[in-house]
Amino acid sequence: MLQRNKFGYHRCWREQAVGNDQAFAELGLPNDASESEIKAAWRRLASRWHPDRNASAQAVARMQRINQAFEAIQRARQGGDGAAEPAAAPEPPPPAEPARPAHPPIHRKLKLTLEEAAAGCIKALRGKFTPTCSHCEGLGHRVLGSRCRRCRGSGTFVRPSAWFGWPGQPEACEDCAATGIAREHCKPCEGRGTLAEQDYEVQVRIPPGVREGDLLHVAARRAPADLEVQVGVAPHPLFTLQDDGSVHCKLPVDGFAWMANRAVTVPTLDGVQTLALQRDRQRYELPGMGFPLRHRGPRGPQLVEIEPVFPEKSSTDQDILLDQLIASHASADPRLAEWQRTLRARARKRSRG
Repeated sequence: MLQRNKFGYHRCWREQAVGNDQAFAELGLPNDASESEIKAAWRRLASRWHPDRNASAQAVARMQRINQAFEAIQRARQGGDGAAEPAAAPEPPPPAEPARPAHPPIHRKLKLTLEEAAAGCIKALRGKFTPTCSHCEGLGHRVLGSRCRRCRGSGTFVRPSAWFGWPGQPEACEDCAATGIAREHCKPCEGRGTLAEQDYEVQVRIPPGVREGDLLHVAARRAPADLEVQVGVAPHPLFTLQDDGSVHCKLPVDGFAWMANRAVTVPTLDGVQTLALQRDRQRYELPGMGFPLRHRGPRGPQLVEIEPVFPEKSSTDQDILLDQLIASHASADPRLAEWQRTLRARARKRSRG
């Protein structure tokens, strides 16, 4: 019959009692482990195998075995009859989070253009993933808890000498990795600690306004594990991004077009835009055409600095046109006309004197 024990997990009370050696082995401990080591092992395993944190199929059964092992050790040490529950049992981890994949997150780096980072985008990430073996938790072996037979729990053994009468040399025991605790080879992963490599492809939605170094968490859906994506933003050939969200752009324009207040085409993160020049201005602001101040937030301005470009040496045709322009302007502007009359009058006075 299924009942709920004080740890908050269901277990079947009709199952065969767990032996003391088997209980220690289930927690990965030697038989002489201290009370604090037992509780620490239980918390560690419960945090990993709690069904609310581990979505694997074997999580429920493994959690039941962990609880049974902990209770069996407590009953044996307290000399109980099997019906009493331990009084100083550790608190179980709260089931506050939804089910998660059993594997650690996959870490990826993703490079974006400045336009992609500003507007947001969807990127396909493909790769290969090597799952950790859940049977041995990536160790490649399972700790049995009893003493190693080869070294009798010492962690070392003496290899007999090839020469009769010579003492053997002590060596680290390979069967228990010099721990003195018996272990067995993990069959599902063949001792590697990892399972067969898997391919994955995930569509990652990048929110508008991500910056260089931002870390995005992508929950596993079609991937074997969650993804931790570190964003990078490539340098742009035209724009410079500032901390306040403004985007700076330097734009060379024809000096004569600037003098004539003509319109020019300006690049922006959203495409191109027409800008009417003013010959008394060299800096312009395009509101809302910059970078988001925060994720999905309002965008800052684009600041455009123009650089009027004039020919280093004018041609004959340009000189003729410039002379015509100067003459027409001098006669049209009363200030220049008055100045020319003043100069001529002064010249006549000096010639008479």
